[in-house]
Amino acid sequence: MSLKRTFLSTILLFLLSSPLFCEDIFKANYSFSNLSINYLDWTDKTEKDSPQKDFPYLEFEGGAGFNWGEVYMFLDIENPTEGWDDEPADNLRVAFKPVIDISLAQNIFLHIQDYTLQSKDFYVHNLVVGLSYKITTDFGLWIKPFVGPHYQDSTFYSGYNGIIAGWVFDYRFDISKNSFSIAQWHECALARDDKDGYDDNIGRQGALSFWWHPVEEISTGFQYRYASYNLGSSEYQDGIIYSLKYNF
Repeated sequence: MSLKRTFLSTILLFLLSSPLFCEDIFKANYSFSNLSINYLDWTDKTEKDSPQKDFPYLEFEGGAGFNWGEVYMFLDIENPTEGWDDEPADNLRVAFKPVIDISLAQNIFLHIQDYTLQSKDFYVHNLVVGLSYKITTDFGLWIKPFVGPHYQDSTFYSGYNGIIAGWVFDYRFDISKNSFSIAQWHECALARDDKDGYDDNIGRQGALSFWWHPVEEISTGFQYRYASYNLGSSEYQDGIIYSLKYNF
């Protein structure tokens, strides 16, 4: 954990000390934020073959783009009406993921992401530091693949644990004056340590989402959530997330 804190502190110090960044660091070219209520409904097979259980969660999400790069984050409160001391997986949990992409050259970024999940009986931090590349089109689609070494600190395993590669994309379009979007995030965990319990199998997880934006302030949709050799199980896990967002 000290290594991770030192690295992130160095990046922050670099941002704050650079004359270019000091001039433009707070000048956003775009920004967004929303608050959503969500319900993750795992399939019956997933609940039978893995430790997963259905749960509601509240999410705050936001992001912005600057001359020096892009930032994104979400904060999830899972099972918000339950207690911290309840039995897993019915207990209260908190998940947080900041993502920072610092521009190195045209469309090439230093990519930093850190996913944290905390509950009474389990915690995990997944830090990835690598490179990303953003492709933007003229027809409403952008995609950002990334890759980097993975440092994990958790209840059951701590240390460098292979490589995580993946992508994020978003595609916006209109049909009969209605605004829609399709988005996906996807990650693959490669070359993992056998001691993490997955026997070096490739871990996969992500979500493919479909959104309707009836008005600027409201978005609603569903997400197909999936994982294999991940989330505490080697089984294929999938389900649907139903979401309603208020956009600030």
